[in-house]
Amino acid sequence: MNGVDRALMDAMAIDGALGAALVDLESGMALGIRSAVPDLDLPLAAAGHTDIIRATHRTLAATNLGTETIEDILTTLTAQYHLLRPLTRTSGDRLFLSLVLDRTRANLAMARHQLRRIETELDI
Repeated sequence: MNGVDRALMDAMAIDGALGAALVDLESGMALGIRSAVPDLDLPLAAAGHTDIIRATHRTLAATNLGTETIEDILTTLTAQYHLLRPLTRTSGDRLFLSLVLDRTRANLAMARHQLRRIETELDI
């Protein structure tokens, strides 16, 4: 099992995980996906999540917060959380993990903690 597969498998083991993707920030393409829900379009979500991260980077630069780094970005929906974590340690901010969680089952603090751990163990 390669590092990407292992990272996605670990992400899907997070309580409430509906889907996970490792995404290339430059192209917006998912390099790997796992889903527990058949109608969850993770490749499309990955492309949209790419736009969110790019916009956050532009905002940081425009507001002179360029020295700050993004740890994660959270989008809260009525039934889901979308948690995005740029992989600065392993990819120099070229990749990010996208995790879709069931809001009723997920513990957001634990999910953030586990994504940090997954990043430290990821070997790309």
